[in-house]
Amino acid sequence: MGAVIRRRNEEASSEADRAHALLRSCVLSGDFKPGEKLRPANLQEKLDIGLTPLREGLMRLSVEGLVVGEAQRGFRVRDATVEEFTDLMQTRRELERVCITRAIERGTEAWESQIIAAEHLLARTPLPETPNDLRAAELWEVRHRAFHHALVSACGSIWWLQFWNRLADHSERYRKLRLLRRREAVAQVRDLNAEHRRIMKAVVARDVARASKLIDEHLLATEKSVSRMLAAN
Repeated sequence: MGAVIRRRNEEASSEADRAHALLRSCVLSGDFKPGEKLRPANLQEKLDIGLTPLREGLMRLSVEGLVVGEAQRGFRVRDATVEEFTDLMQTRRELERVCITRAIERGTEAWESQIIAAEHLLARTPLPETPNDLRAAELWEVRHRAFHHALVSACGSIWWLQFWNRLADHSERYRKLRLLRRREAVAQVRDLNAEHRRIMKAVVARDVARASKLIDEHLLATEKSVSRMLAAN
């Protein structure tokens, strides 16, 4: 009897984890838009998951701040505003500078190799050409996240990395809105590969001042471009 109960608990936990992962992916990818209501009955049909694990997944996302629970009204995706994004990116810029400084002080040759490999993959990943090119957007986002995580991964603090991951989740949600609405002429689009390459070289050279300056400029440029997009809507 105990084995049966244990197996049922494991299955329930697995379904809740799957629901959380799917819902989280939909929010971060922009499949669920800012402010969109998330009705469990509709989600059950869309994602083919039971109501109980869906509700648990939504509760977990609310703890992460990606969705908002409303009394007697269910859940909705967190809104996207210029004010929140500015606060988010200012906080991330400060934390990323600290993490990179510590990582440069502590990082090994293996850490350097991880950064070089992540930048190499990212540089060879094209940005999406149209708003419908979701697969390209997802691949670019995964490799972009891997590069930035590699930069800070040797900082030596579990707590800093947890905070960094939370901030990266929220900034990814905003950046994906930007990524799928690129309307600029080619000459106006930032050379992101060049920015990443300069950051990589400064970090591997253990140049704390230059690496900190470049990462701050890189994140600030993203903050400004996304804020302009939000203000125009």
